[in-house]
Amino acid sequence: MTVVRSYLTLMRPANVATALADVIAGAAIAGPGRPPGALAWLLGATASLYAGGVVLNDFFDRRLDAVERPERPIPSGRVPAAHAAAFGGLLLTLGVLLASRAGTTAAAVALSVALLVLSYDAVVKPLRVLGPLNMGACRGVNLLLGMAAVPGAIAMHWHVALLPVIYIGSVTALSRGEVHGGRHDVGIGGFTMMGLVVLVLASKAVVSGPNAMLSGALTAVLAWRVLPPFWRASRDNGPAAIRAAVMAGVLSLVLLDAALAAIYAEPVYAVAAVALGVVASWLARAFAVT
Repeated sequence: MTVVRSYLTLMRPANVATALADVIAGAAIAGPGRPPGALAWLLGATASLYAGGVVLNDFFDRRLDAVERPERPIPSGRVPAAHAAAFGGLLLTLGVLLASRAGTTAAAVALSVALLVLSYDAVVKPLRVLGPLNMGACRGVNLLLGMAAVPGAIAMHWHVALLPVIYIGSVTALSRGEVHGGRHDVGIGGFTMMGLVVLVLASKAVVSGPNAMLSGALTAVLAWRVLPPFWRASRDNGPAAIRAAVMAGVLSLVLLDAALAAIYAEPVYAVAAVALGVVASWLARAFAVT
């Protein structure tokens, strides 16, 4: 059981639940026209892709973690580094294969996610600007993965993916101060970008028709969840304030997904995204989020 828990810890189960919400939102944005069973394949694909990405992240960070976070599964010796690398690679490959069952476009998008993951983990993560942008792109393209089974949906709605790019890019930039503290300009920038995401989402919610009240309420809850901790992190650049903001940002991404789902489709998609947020919060009590 200890071995199983160690591998689960590597996979960040709470974060995987938020990746499922991305695909739910993407499916809602795409609208009808999805082949039967395609959504199930895409959900399996995103779970495998995200889990593989975070496993490989810990593999590439193993030497730094040995100093800063020695309790993690790889530096503590609970999971051999070679096993983690093989496991992460297997999960990424499985994610692309599962997506291929939803069509060639979905397979191409999943492959793009896998390449972005590898780029972030192995190359650009230390870079101040490109690192956060790359991670944001992972989540933006993951939203596109939810659209991929509907012909023409990505061409019509690709711009919506810029919201999770900005959102997660801001969370990632701030997260670099979790251990030793962060920079004041990064904190201010993160709060500003979060405010921009909320404003754009609110403007979309206002004109979303019969679901305006639901999408507006979800946007308001998102603002309540992320803006205060990001404001505190912009004022207090210490590790504790930054960790609190990062956790709020990661776990609240499902509210962005839910609001988008309510804007573009019937409420059932938004309810599903919120339910995944509840699951993520529950899993976060048992497994690390960052």
